[in-house]
Amino acid sequence: MPALQLLRLDHAPALLAFEQENRAYFAASIPDRGDDYFAHFDVRHHDLLAEQAAGQHFFHVLVDGSGAVHGRVNLVDVADGSAELGYRIAEKSAGQGLATAAVHDVCGLAAAEYGLTTLRAVTTLDNAGSRAVLARTGFVRTGEIRLGGRPGLRFVRDLREAGEPARTDRAARPDARRP
Repeated sequence: MPALQLLRLDHAPALLAFEQENRAYFAASIPDRGDDYFAHFDVRHHDLLAEQAAGQHFFHVLVDGSGAVHGRVNLVDVADGSAELGYRIAEKSAGQGLATAAVHDVCGLAAAEYGLTTLRAVTTLDNAGSRAVLARTGFVRTGEIRLGGRPGLRFVRDLREAGEPARTDRAARPDARRP
């Protein structure tokens, strides 16, 4: 099973390959990142790592033994004990429980390592898989939203009610950065 790791500079090639290979698959259920994302990927990757180092976001990737990325789980816009959760799993890895396990683990990290008390999430109404992951990991529907012109739903999770701790390995912890 791929391991959850805090995003690092050396993840860039595998992360770009993951995003390119799954672009059409992701665009079927969430707004497309656009051509600019891919054209300026390296600059954006460096910028995101700087924002992560400043504590604004926590980006995670699911990496297998060969270094291939199977998914990503991000906590963005960290402020006042809260952040927004976002995730995407590769088409070839979908339906294997990776999203549920990774979101569960990130919820544990958010509470135990990052000091967060609340996570927010949104998904399009037609993304049944994402809605199921959020329900299985303790998120509660709080309202409706439009995402890229499509109907969607808002969710929230109070991490102070978190049950089990995350199944963390040192690679996922912010103090375990590798050179």
